[in-house]
Amino acid sequence: MKKYFLILLFLFAGGLQAQHFQIATLKYRGGGDWYANPTALPNLVAFANQNAGTTISRQIATVEVGSPQIFNYPFLYMTGHGNVVFSQQEAENLRDYLLAGGFLHVDDNYGLNPYFRREIRKVFPEYELIELPFSHPIYQQKYKFPNGLPKIHEHDGKPPQGFGIIHEGRLVLFFTYETDLGNGWEDQVVHGNPEELRQKALQMGTNLLQYVFNRPE
Repeated sequence: MKKYFLILLFLFAGGLQAQHFQIATLKYRGGGDWYANPTALPNLVAFANQNAGTTISRQIATVEVGSPQIFNYPFLYMTGHGNVVFSQQEAENLRDYLLAGGFLHVDDNYGLNPYFRREIRKVFPEYELIELPFSHPIYQQKYKFPNGLPKIHEHDGKPPQGFGIIHEGRLVLFFTYETDLGNGWEDQVVHGNPEELRQKALQMGTNLLQYVFNRPE
């Protein structure tokens, strides 16, 4: 079964710096713009490969929530501004993927928050999103963020927050709120962010990739 194959994939991948892996954008239904920030992931992968020694493919895949192909990608990225809808089959597929060793980063591009929180309850009705302490390893990889997530875009002017779902001691989902990391990963001409902010966003994104690909399983 694919979900058990993914577990084996991670077991053999430990310490290999994500060689030959590909990451993917998660395509969802509901009308939200899942395709936002098109230059974000290619730029993040290029930065991580150059600065953290990863060798992740710069070709970014797109995969639908309910597709069996979801199990081919150890790291999924989800973003957008609007509505999200998971069918029961999609929720079950995403749950199986995450419990089998996959990882989902959800980056609120402003407006995703209420819809994502509603739909993730279909995936994990038994878990709550919890705010991760600044001491969590995701903030302590190559780049140190002792105060948690960097603030990249103002949105509502609130402090950035990083929420997670932890299953059997493993962080399976990381939700970044009031920061918009993907905004900072995009080409500089897209949003005009100062280079200092872009670097912070790319560094935090590199931490995410390192956390996923180098964690012991």
